[in-house]
Amino acid sequence: MKMKKTVAIGIALLLATGLYAQKSKGSMNQERAEESLATIEKRYGVSDGTHLFRETFPYDDTYSATYLGGGDNEKKSNPYSYLWPFSGSLSAYVALLETSNHQKFKKHIDQQVLPGLENYYDQRTPVAYASYVNSAPESDRFYDDNIWLGIDFVDLYLHTKEQAYLDKAKEIWTFVESGMDNKLGGGIYWCEQRKESKNTCSNAPAVVYLLKLYQATQSKAFLTKAVDLYSWTKKNLQDPSDKLYWDNISLEGKVQKAKYPYNTGQMIQAGALLYKLTKQKQFLVDAQESAKAGLSYFFSVNQTESQPVAYPVLRKSDNWFIAIMLRGYIELYHQDNNPQYVNAFKANLDHAWTFMRDQHGLFGKDWSAEKASADKKWLLDQFAIAEMFARLAAIK
Repeated sequence: MKMKKTVAIGIALLLATGLYAQKSKGSMNQERAEESLATIEKRYGVSDGTHLFRETFPYDDTYSATYLGGGDNEKKSNPYSYLWPFSGSLSAYVALLETSNHQKFKKHIDQQVLPGLENYYDQRTPVAYASYVNSAPESDRFYDDNIWLGIDFVDLYLHTKEQAYLDKAKEIWTFVESGMDNKLGGGIYWCEQRKESKNTCSNAPAVVYLLKLYQATQSKAFLTKAVDLYSWTKKNLQDPSDKLYWDNISLEGKVQKAKYPYNTGQMIQAGALLYKLTKQKQFLVDAQESAKAGLSYFFSVNQTESQPVAYPVLRKSDNWFIAIMLRGYIELYHQDNNPQYVNAFKANLDHAWTFMRDQHGLFGKDWSAEKASADKKWLLDQFAIAEMFARLAAIK
């Protein structure tokens, strides 16, 4: 334990003094992302020609996907992962492609990830991606699952200018927009088959999605929709006392007040992007206020005898929630050049590389690494870590 503390303090001091070696800033994190993805392919990959993955390692045929909120497939024994964990593959490889511009990553996306994704393609109108593979009985379709994919496709287009990626992003948006109505004054539902609530996780990233579509097309319609949806989300789902974001609001107007890193992170990214595109200062202020509150809420900022480190330690959560939060802090950094938050992520990821991996090269969820990690590791937790290393590799 003493060695852990010494290493962590050393990392934090390097970050604070700016003495991070060039390799640590870029190429080392890219190497970590690549190694993590190779490990995922080895541990989770299914060698049956589908380009799919298992949900857990070791594989557990009794696994119950509780994140589906009671959907039909939740308790079925499934040989493949659900769409949400699989989508982490696309996000991670897109982040690596953006960082490195190496064609091997684009080739992997085109020849491995996208053929795998087509196993989830669903022909119901409007077409979209379902929560489980199309060779199984019909499964629910989630607006947020499709939004994350849509964002990745727009990012692919913005990086490569290949029209097919933009066409796919627009197709997915048609489905997402079908999940919007005037109940509660607007907003997007969570699940197509269970229109019971409008969630931050389907509205905040939809703002980011719309803004990226605006960047790709210069169509003012996307920008207008983004501003309207941003305002709706802020009005209905922000906690005014601390500027963080609650989870969802039911059609009866009851707010579920859990606060998750990705919800606030996406509104930080939305605010920062809106400032970039409109130059309206209030959007930047919004993002900065939520970012400051997020540091207090989603990190452990108080030093204790058991954790005397010189940087804020991420609180335990699904790693993917944290990866999506990082997207927001990086976008904010690009707008205000304040390295405080990005440096905190860098320190946590450095610590994770040394102390959070198990004997199989897989990551746990405890960012202090003081507790033994669970034997069974979730696929999306691993893709999330790889994505974070890839995104940090791009920050010089």
